[in-house]
Order: sequence, then C-alpha cells, then structure tokens
Amino acid sequence: MVAHPLQQATTLLPGTPEYAKRLRYAWRVCSVTSLGLVLIGVNASTLNVALPSVVRHFQAGAFASSWILLSYLLINTATLVFFGRVADLLGRREIYLIGFALFTVCSLLAGFSPNVGLLIAMRALQALGAAMILANGTVIITDAFPPDRLSQGMGVYIGTLSVAQLAGPTLGGLIADTAGWQWVFWLNVPPGVIALIWGWTTLRKVPAGPRTPVDAAGNLIVFAALTAALIALSEAGSRGLSSPVVIAGGLIFVVLVPLLVVVERRASHPVLDLRLFGERMLTFANLASFCTALSRSALVLLIALYFQAARGIDAFTAALAVLPVPIGMALASPIAGTLGRRISPYALSIGGCALNFAGLLSLMLSTGTTTPYWIIAIGLFLAGCGNGTFLTGNTTQVMSALPPGSLGVVNGFRLMIMNVGIVLSVATTLTVLSSAVSPELRDLVYAGTLSRLSPVAVEQLMSGFERTYLVLASVALAGVLAAACARPRRRPSRP
Repeated sequence: MVAHPLQQATTLLPGTPEYAKRLRYAWRVCSVTSLGLVLIGVNASTLNVALPSVVRHFQAGAFASSWILLSYLLINTATLVFFGRVADLLGRREIYLIGFALFTVCSLLAGFSPNVGLLIAMRALQALGAAMILANGTVIITDAFPPDRLSQGMGVYIGTLSVAQLAGPTLGGLIADTAGWQWVFWLNVPPGVIALIWGWTTLRKVPAGPRTPVDAAGNLIVFAALTAALIALSEAGSRGLSSPVVIAGGLIFVVLVPLLVVVERRASHPVLDLRLFGERMLTFANLASFCTALSRSALVLLIALYFQAARGIDAFTAALAVLPVPIGMALASPIAGTLGRRISPYALSIGGCALNFAGLLSLMLSTGTTTPYWIIAIGLFLAGCGNGTFLTGNTTQVMSALPPGSLGVVNGFRLMIMNVGIVLSVATTLTVLSSAVSPELRDLVYAGTLSRLSPVAVEQLMSGFERTYLVLASVALAGVLAAACARPRRRPSRP
C-alpha cells in the first residue's frame, strides 16, 4: 500500500537528504497554490472597489447589483465540499488544474458580457473554478509540508492572499477610472494561464482514492438553503422584513437546515460528515472561523462604498483608502506563521480574533463624514492584522488535528463554513447599510453617487454605516469567545 504523503512526511527527520528533498518540493507546491490564491484574491478585491463602475455601466438596480457579488459567493460556497469529495476520488491535481482553466476562461468571457444577467452567469461559472482551486489548495499544502514546517507554509500561503488583497483594490480602482470595467475581469487571464502551466509542470499526480457515491441530495439541499437565505437577506433591505419574498426565503432556510442534518446523518458518504466534528476543538474552531469571516469579509466593500457614496471620491482614491486592511493581513500572516513554531495555533487564533474585534469597534466609534482618515486607517489596520493572524492560526490548528484520510472532506467543510460567513457578510452588510436610506435612493448607494444628491441622504447613509459596524463588531466578539473555547485537549502525561 502507498503511504499517504502526510504519513510519509512524519517519518522524515530534519537534516536528512530525504527531508530536504521533500521540503524543496513543498515550497514549489506552495508557489503553485499561492498563485491560485492570488488569482482568487485579486478577482474578489478588484470587484469590491470597482462595483460602482460596473453598476453604472449596466444601470443595474439594487437587487442585480448585489447579485453580481452574491452569485459568485453562493456557487463557490455550495460546491466547495462537493469538489473536495470529487478531488479525493479523481485526484487533487486534476481537479485543481481544471479549476484554473475554468476560472480563466470565464474571466475572459465576463468582460464581454452585453448585459448584467450574462455577467452574473459568468460570475457563477467563475465560482465553480474557484471552488475547485480553494477546495484543494490547503490540502495540497498540508500533504506536501513536513508537520514541523506546516505553519510556515500556511503562513506564506495565506500571506499571498493578503498580497492579492493589497494589490487588488488599487488595481480595481485604477482600472475602473481608466481602462474600463471589463479589465477588472480580463486582469485574471494572464495569471490564470501562468498558474495552469506552472501547476501542470510542478504538481505530482496523486493516486485516486476508492470510488464512492457523491451525496447529490446533500449538495442540492445546501445550495437551496443558501439561495433562500441570500434572497431573503438581499430583499429585506428594500422590501422590508414583512415582504412575502423575505418571509418565504427565511421559512425555506429554516426548514432545510434541520432536513440537511437528517439527510447527512443517514447518507453513506455525506457531503457534510457531521461525525468528524464531534470533537469540541473542531466545532469551536470552525465556529470562530465562521464568525470571523462574517465580520471581516465585506469590510473592504463597505469602506469602498463609504468613500465613494458618502464622501464622493473617485474609485482609485477609495482603493488607496482601503489598503490598511490588506497591508495588515500581509504583515501579520507570515509573522504569525513564524511565531507558530513557538506559540500555539490556539493562542494565535484568539489573538487574531481580538485584534479584529478591536479594529471593528474603532471603526464603529469613529463613523462620520468628517472623521480624519488616520483614525479610520488604524481601525482598518487592526482588523487586517487580526484576520491575517487568525487565518494562519486557525487553519494550522484545524488541519494539524485531522487524520490524513479525512483531509479533503474536512478541509472542504472548513472552507464552506468560512465561505458561508463570507456570503452572509456581504448580504448582511449590504442589507443593513442600504436599509437606512429611502428605497428610491438605494440604487445610488451601489452606484457610488449618493453624495451628489443631498446632505440629508448622506446623514441617513452614515446611520447605516454605524448599524453595520455594530453588527460586524458583535459578530467579531462572538468569534473571540468561540476561539477561546477551541482549546485543544491535553494529552495525558506518560507515567
């Protein structure tokens, strides 16, 4: 029987030629997976800043504007675990490379979209490719690195996402103001081609596992439940909580969640193997990941809308204003990875959550159109540092505690939980923010032109920002508590 790569790594001793050889390959693998994360990170962060330009071009309403973002997040989240399972069966390398190809082609086609409907469809197909990449990147990294170097590899891997988020907003603002919205998507094509070629020549083939049936019912219920929740959230701000659409979406979600639990417990090969999360540490670590993703993910979008819609500045200047978030992440991720050799991932996770909460609390207390930028920058930087630290610590903590045979499925579940937080973050943020403005003005918030209308409308919007920060800070505090509860079990000492 061929040993699992992670099992092989545990038998290697530092200083031996075999260890050095595996470490060299591990860093090459890290370069491939990091390039995939750069591709996805740039795609998300450029659009967050350039969204008002896209909305103005298509003259899209509030619902369509939000679904330019939500369609991608929904499909990506609903298919992460599915592609984790498929990769376990057909090979991680193959699914990973197919994801690069699909993402790149759909990015090219998205720039040619003649209407907002087709753009949303291309975003959904983009999300399928991104799910193939995300569901496998962390597992490939975990397989490749020796356990004593995993925190370093994970720090670099997650740090590249921070670099992408650092470059993305600036590129998005610059492109939106100069080259046109199409280049927000075409920008993905060259690195996508490079990533495909580099991955093809670098990654080793991994034998496929035993063929087991895919949980079609579980995947469909996950997709339906998330769709219902997002429709309810995205319509709540414009139609009100008493709207039949909002009530129906909420009821469908409430019914489907317990149904999903029942179906998954009875499935022979569930898409969400709930038995893997009977351990306290894994349960609370994933809850902390969910809360942190929910509190942080829409922050760049929120700040970009603040500067464009409330202060009336251009997209490029708004992009420069949000840079403290990715700068904080870019600095904190590799530092946390290095500290991970001396400090436990558990401690890093708690510290990261605490910094994130402090940053959001600072932003909530300093909301206003005349607030000096340096005060806003401090809050953004703290939130960025907190998230970079948390992601490194939390990912290492979860992946190091798993048996090798469950890496693919559990990583897919972990990423899906995080992505559910991301989806709900965007939907909740846009809903709470726009609910403070009268219905006829909500389209102007997404288009970034509200500040041109009247001071009264801007004051309404500022109360929306205060409410939004309050919600995000409250969720971040819940993340701190969940991370603190994720203390790993102490191993009994030998007599």
